[in-house]
Amino acid sequence: MLEHYDVPGVSIALIKDFEIERLLVYGVKSQNTQAPVRTDTLFQAASISKAVAAVAALKMSQDGVIDLDEDINNELISWTVEDNQYTQQEKVNLRRLLSHTAGTTVHGFAGYNNSELVPTMQQILNGEAPANSPAVVVSGVPGNRFSYSGGGYVIAQQALVDVTQQSFADMMRETVLAPLAMTSSSFNQDLSQESVSRVSAGHNFHGQNIPGDYHLYPEMSAAGLWTTPEDLAKLLIELQLSLRNESNKVLAGNVIEEMLTPVGGPVFNTANEFYGLGFSLWKQGDEFAFGHGGANAGFRAKMQAHKTAGTGYVVMTNGENGDAVIQAIESLIEKTESQDPSQF
Repeated sequence: MLEHYDVPGVSIALIKDFEIERLLVYGVKSQNTQAPVRTDTLFQAASISKAVAAVAALKMSQDGVIDLDEDINNELISWTVEDNQYTQQEKVNLRRLLSHTAGTTVHGFAGYNNSELVPTMQQILNGEAPANSPAVVVSGVPGNRFSYSGGGYVIAQQALVDVTQQSFADMMRETVLAPLAMTSSSFNQDLSQESVSRVSAGHNFHGQNIPGDYHLYPEMSAAGLWTTPEDLAKLLIELQLSLRNESNKVLAGNVIEEMLTPVGGPVFNTANEFYGLGFSLWKQGDEFAFGHGGANAGFRAKMQAHKTAGTGYVVMTNGENGDAVIQAIESLIEKTESQDPSQF
């Protein structure tokens, strides 16, 4: 399968009965070195970062550090959402930023090559050099409709940094990653020597290493997480158990219920996909599955878990054709209850 789609490697975690049932790895983490993918190989989570960041934001809200419904400009210190005709009608707030209903611009980010100068948060938000993305502005009435905005998550990132007076990576480690024993995960873009030895390279549509092997994403809340399927599975299981009030290491069950409740109607021109606070929601019978997909330069990933059944999966790939691999694996998971690894 991997050769067919020119995807060098894939790492998978399967969840059953609220536990990690199996970790599976196939292929290599770099076409250039041919080093094999291992269960501790680090992949870029891309937009899955948004879901993890949302958990931290809701933890801050739960603890009274930030208000989901307060005008975000009252939380921001080092930057300000520019007022215009849209914000005169409704204000941007954290709830709307997390649910992509704040009316903010900039869908996603290209990242930066290792050799490039990386912009500051303010330069990214203002669209100033060396940022390679336009300024984040409000282009619609906040609260009016869903419009996917990585730029909105960068505003949320800045707000969380301002209210905590911590670096975003440190805040995420203390708030979410450490409590859930996600020991292979980090939002740091300056990787430690140990981490560098474990990272997968990203690969283009032809299966070739991208220049520099991977991009840097200072837009950490939107795209900057390095992690493993095992660590993301820990997060999914924690949310499943917390909904049953059987764990709650980070969030109370009622807060998670709010997070996993659709904000508005279907999204992405589908009939059964919705969006909550940081999580995609897929209608499955009378209940929802929750998770997120991700696409960074050279990487594709997806995680999904059922709210009540205790099942789920995480698939992380190191190729830009990874979506095809993910879809094929999803199909196999759906077809076999046994989830026999020989089927993959």
